[in-house]
Amino acid sequence: MTTMIASALHESAPPAIECRDLSRTYNLGGESVPALRGVSFKIDRGEFVAIMGASGSGKSTLLNLLGALDKPTSGEIVMDGETVSAMRDDALAALRNRKIGFVFQQFNLLPRMSALENVILPLNYSREVGLNKKALALARLAEMGLDARVHHRPSQLSGGQQQRVAIARSLVNDPSIILADEPTGALDTHTSQEIMRLFSLLHAKGLTVIVITHEPEVAAYAGRVLRFRDGELIADVRQAPIDASPQGQRP
Repeated sequence: MTTMIASALHESAPPAIECRDLSRTYNLGGESVPALRGVSFKIDRGEFVAIMGASGSGKSTLLNLLGALDKPTSGEIVMDGETVSAMRDDALAALRNRKIGFVFQQFNLLPRMSALENVILPLNYSREVGLNKKALALARLAEMGLDARVHHRPSQLSGGQQQRVAIARSLVNDPSIILADEPTGALDTHTSQEIMRLFSLLHAKGLTVIVITHEPEVAAYAGRVLRFRDGELIADVRQAPIDASPQGQRP
């Protein structure tokens, strides 16, 4: 009975993200250039979704909209039942800090700060009283296997270690959604696999993970792939993801 009730509650919960007829047009040199054209889809809580497309397909524009970094020209984005596209800038900033963790291709770590200081940074914008910022940051770095690297600066870390710091930073505010933009683009194949395993583990813990990528090897870790071309959603495919557990077939 308890399981049935929990399942019913999950099914009745709003999607993590819902896009309704989403369009984004830029004004370039006096001309209107559409980057997204009436895109609609839902991403349920706890899904692992890859967004794919060639350069100019609209996937980066979509990332900026999903991350509340930009606003659509028309249409709506609803996140956990809140209409994000109608929010003011201060409300958007608060939502980003509360709900979304970002991971980027070039890590975006501050070079003069240690790993610990980089991870603490998002907590400086938190309004929660009595927050033990250092303890939270250390815990996230430990989860990434970086206990012995907390005082190292980015230049003293490998690419994979820098991306682990970036992932720890994205998690420090306990977000419900992780948005990763080409997170393996600056890494070699082996390190890329390690990073994608981490995203799989985060997904297994219940986080909604959305990865922007042009690499099929990366998209193979997701359970669903959204393909874009010329600003339009051309395919929405569910698939069996790579088994990223220690017992999985791939290293």
